[in-house]
Amino acid sequence: MTTSNTAKNTQAEHFVAPYDAGVSFDELPDSAPSSRYSPSWTGWLGITIVGFWVFIAIFGPWLAPLGENDLPFPDDYSEFQLPRPGAWLGTDESDRDVLSRLMYGAGRTIGISFMATLLAYFIGVVLGIGAAISTPRVDMIVSRINDAFLSLPTIMLGLVVVAAVGSSIPVLIITAGVIYATVVFRLARALGQEIMVMDFVEAARVRGEGRWWIITREIWPNAAMPLLTDFGLRLIYVILFISSLSFLGLGVQPPQADWGSMVRENLGALSYGASVIPVVAPALAIATLTVAINLVVDDISAHSGGKLSKRL
Repeated sequence: MTTSNTAKNTQAEHFVAPYDAGVSFDELPDSAPSSRYSPSWTGWLGITIVGFWVFIAIFGPWLAPLGENDLPFPDDYSEFQLPRPGAWLGTDESDRDVLSRLMYGAGRTIGISFMATLLAYFIGVVLGIGAAISTPRVDMIVSRINDAFLSLPTIMLGLVVVAAVGSSIPVLIITAGVIYATVVFRLARALGQEIMVMDFVEAARVRGEGRWWIITREIWPNAAMPLLTDFGLRLIYVILFISSLSFLGLGVQPPQADWGSMVRENLGALSYGASVIPVVAPALAIATLTVAINLVVDDISAHSGGKLSKRL
């Protein structure tokens, strides 16, 4: 017995290293990595700019110095006046206050785009996840129909629909929502198919869980982050789409203002050498909003280790 114990002690001394308080093991973290999003400085910059424009979109009509179509200087009617007290960004081609119309237009541009993106996600996610969990035949039929719509150029399809039906805010929302639902469908379907083959989904099936339980408890929690991140990217495309239609005269109709129509209405300022602020201000608003949203999306993707960028 003594000989056996001595041999075991010798083996233990051979495999167990002595404790050294000065040794640190970097490959073993003290705790599990946090899943909470902590914005970088670029993320905070994007959040600040987006928050500013959302605030203007909501409260702009109450904060605007004048009404949407009011003239700041009715006794001094002249188009494209330079900025001065009473019209801090000057006046447009109809001598209306550019700042007031910019604040009113923020609500329409952001509101229409946000509602259209929500509609696109409702249609795309429902059909995409439905196709992912359905039979191969149903999946093929729905996917081929989606590919047919996806092959059509977005601007051309929007022009055809709006020119045929007429331009109004509900028509713009439905048109943009249906057009961009095709892209959301492909992403939701790909995520659904990827998650459906995971072990935890198979375990849920073996337990006898129904499809609705699997969708709400297994698929959606794992697909939510990529979908919410893509929501920001899709919102950028919809803002540019709505602004493009307005610039071409088929979006928001005058005398109502949105940023795209403001650029189109005031293009004459570039030809006459007048103040370029009525053109630059709405164009800069579109640029800053879309770039800020992209900064937030990129920051979230970087926080997730680039996995979202690869999926999107």
